[in-house]
Amino acid sequence: MSAKRVWLLDSGSLVIDRTHIAWNIEPGSPVRFPVYSVLIEHSDGLFLFDSGFDKGTVEEFLPFELPEQTDEQTLPAQLEKCGFATSDVTAVINSHLHFDHCGGQRNLAEAVTWVGKEELRHCLVPEPFERLGYADKVFHRPDSAYRWLEGEEVDFADGIRLLFTPGHTVGHYSLLLERDGRRPMLFVADVTYTRETWEKELISGFHNDPTANVASVRKVKHLARRVDAEVFFTHDMQEWESYKHAPDHY
Repeated sequence: MSAKRVWLLDSGSLVIDRTHIAWNIEPGSPVRFPVYSVLIEHSDGLFLFDSGFDKGTVEEFLPFELPEQTDEQTLPAQLEKCGFATSDVTAVINSHLHFDHCGGQRNLAEAVTWVGKEELRHCLVPEPFERLGYADKVFHRPDSAYRWLEGEEVDFADGIRLLFTPGHTVGHYSLLLERDGRRPMLFVADVTYTRETWEKELISGFHNDPTANVASVRKVKHLARRVDAEVFFTHDMQEWESYKHAPDHY
């Protein structure tokens, strides 16, 4: 059975320089961008794709990103809006482990974490240029349960397919949700940040391998055309304002 309901959970917003949205192309200026998670109600469990950021961690390590997150935008409050508790989440699928994609996992001690093995290694022992991106490691506890994402495609559950899209990070995955009688939903995570950069095939300034990142942009664009998917962008405020936000659902 494919996904029953899908919610977009609002985690608040951050500020980034324009040069980090369209790397090596656009001049710099501050841009405020959204951060959200994808909650999937499925016959096999309740799954979360990424978990947003923790305001305190960003204020400590990356204060220049000017985090805005109300009490209502914390992960427990967003789950409650949808009728769930943190203990109801069966598994978290991390597209990657940058701080704005894993911060909510401090509230999900009982959930299994699905992530690329090399992604976890880079998070725990980062290269110098990766350290700020991997600033939040609170999800990594002595009792953390991990399952590895491996290969070009992972059929996680019926209608939930994960696509290996490296470049932004070494172990980045995107998400394709196939739904009965409806258009597939493609969540590209940080392959590219906005609709504009998608159309121009531009990547962000935060990356592990820019050439691989561009190849991943082209890979998901081809897939979107082939399956006629509705594409969701992770850090595009204009697009975000057009999406349904929890408690409304798809």
